[in-house]
Amino acid sequence: MKVAIFGRSHTHYNAGEIHLLFQRICARPDISLQVYEPLKDLLQSMAGELPAHTGISYFSTCDGLAEDTDLFLSLGGDGTFLDSIPIVRGSMIPVAGINFGRLGFLTTASVGNGDSSIDELLEGRFSVEERALLHVDSPCTETYPYCLNELTIQRRDQSMLEIRLKVNGVELPEYYSDGLIIATPTGSTAYSMSIGGPIVMPDSKVTIIAPIAPHNLNVRPLVVPDTASISFEYEGRGEDALLTLDNRSVILPKHTSVTVSKADFPVRRAAVDNSFIGALSQKLMWGQDKRILK
Repeated sequence: MKVAIFGRSHTHYNAGEIHLLFQRICARPDISLQVYEPLKDLLQSMAGELPAHTGISYFSTCDGLAEDTDLFLSLGGDGTFLDSIPIVRGSMIPVAGINFGRLGFLTTASVGNGDSSIDELLEGRFSVEERALLHVDSPCTETYPYCLNELTIQRRDQSMLEIRLKVNGVELPEYYSDGLIIATPTGSTAYSMSIGGPIVMPDSKVTIIAPIAPHNLNVRPLVVPDTASISFEYEGRGEDALLTLDNRSVILPKHTSVTVSKADFPVRRAAVDNSFIGALSQKLMWGQDKRILK
């Protein structure tokens, strides 16, 4: 099996968990290992404490990642998982999240505490689900115009935005708000949920449109088919706004047109346990009530 390991530079704070992970990987001679370049120093500092392992290579961009990689391990929280998407891109390599963070809807496996999910992943005993991406067509998003969770437009000063939005060419009433979120089902448990958007099952074929702090209080989140073409531009007293794609952001000048549609390729998420309802119950404590003892 060919395994790639990715993590942010501050993953060094989780050196103990990473040490355990590399111990389990390096003890398996059947694994060919690729490591994200910023983690090279950390791996080399542990070299004397790890089982001997040959064939370790390094990558820093999507071009350096082997096309025949069997499994891509993202070490961190959901934010790190999102960072891995521009590296994996449309390769269809399964991405498994190893949770070093807190909440973690995308990162469900963990190291230590008797958790066997790492071994099951390394043995190929995992399921793969396809998560939809959004494609964002705008002059400001040429580098990597895709997002897994959501796209947002947000104000950059004290003035609200006046957002004109169309769905399949049909204009909606104007949004007067601090901004707007366009989210995938995966993103329904992220920023969209925090502003009152609906929770959506990951395999649902929909896109969520939700205003951020709307001035007109009769405006509510809207769910549209994921086949819809969504376009918008905005007015405002400020000179520009902030356009974000997951955890990346660019400045969006006024009158810039943005078109959003479903990408023509998905992200393949690998996990030992893909129970979305179980994740809701565990991570959001859904339905728990101290008045009810079970």
